[in-house]
Amino acid sequence: MNIMWLLRMARWARNPPSRAYRRMLLVVLGFVLVIGGIEYFLGWPEALTLEPQRRFWRP
Repeated sequence: MNIMWLLRMARWARNPPSRAYRRMLLVVLGFVLVIGGIEYFLGWPEALTLEPQRRFWRP
């Protein structure tokens, strides 16, 4: 673990974040988990897949 993460955790322990900030973090985390679960269980839609583009190499 990085020393910066330890310092951040110590700062959060001394001055915990507000209730609104914690709620916002939980909402964002929930949103990410829902999107990740949909992608994991249902797969990525073919319509949203980009076609590989041909690259022209110029020396």
